[in-house]
Amino acid sequence: MDRFDAMRVFITAVDEGSLAGAGRRLGRSPAAVTRAIAFLEDHVGVQLLHRTTRSIRLSDAGQRYAAACRRVLAELEEAELLASDDRSAPRGTLTITAPVVSGRRILRPILDAFLDTQPAVKARLLLFDKTVSLIDEGIDVALRIAHLPDSSLTAIRVGEVRRIVCAAPSYLAGRPPVVEPGDLATHQCVAMAQFGQDTWSFPPAKGSAAPRSIPISPRLVMNSVDAIVASVVEGHGVARVFSYQVADEVRKGQLTLLLEDAEPPPLPVHLITPEGRLSIARVRAFVDFAVPRLKAEFARMGRL
Repeated sequence: MDRFDAMRVFITAVDEGSLAGAGRRLGRSPAAVTRAIAFLEDHVGVQLLHRTTRSIRLSDAGQRYAAACRRVLAELEEAELLASDDRSAPRGTLTITAPVVSGRRILRPILDAFLDTQPAVKARLLLFDKTVSLIDEGIDVALRIAHLPDSSLTAIRVGEVRRIVCAAPSYLAGRPPVVEPGDLATHQCVAMAQFGQDTWSFPPAKGSAAPRSIPISPRLVMNSVDAIVASVVEGHGVARVFSYQVADEVRKGQLTLLLEDAEPPPLPVHLITPEGRLSIARVRAFVDFAVPRLKAEFARMGRL
């Protein structure tokens, strides 16, 4: 059995979450998929998947092997494309990752429009509110909202986002005004589970060099930005979010910005790719298509 083909079957099974799903996607029988996985397990000498009647789960060794397979298959595809000098006809599967809300609200419509222009390209859009390794996960392009460390990644800046404090007019009516960060101590706050549950930090006050750390006592903590925004729109408190996450709600008058003079410096937004991936036609075509549209969208969302 061809080992590279078996690797493709293995990765497809991981992505689909079942051997049957891999068979449907690849047009192969369940028995053929099972043989491919068994071939790899025999070759490496360890169990890669824990199987049940309905699902599969990677073993510890399987997780490491899957990351290696993604790297190998991506490099193999890149070598084949370069060898055939197929640089003008985008084709194959494009894998992209982004944070959940920016991926859903901003990147997904751009990706849909790109696919409409490229009938030979397929795509996988993976939305995570965590940083994933592009190389280990076989990702072609990522949208990152952060200051980037020096690395071999190719980065194109497409905008910036603000970290803002906001609340609904219905919540603010009849309550003490929020004029400075310290005023938040007397207000109901809705916080994100991953950060900002005890304190919210702000830049130093005028004439001071020390950042301000404001204690908060959230009445509600959630792990979903969409849920936080919905709760705040309904008047249940004050939240701190990124500007793009509430741009529509602010424009509709559903939310009011607070403490704009105390906002920290904006965070840059980049579209990044692993070194060498821009030489692949589908990656280069998507980046060329997406960059001006992302710049326009983040510029629009910055004008709140």
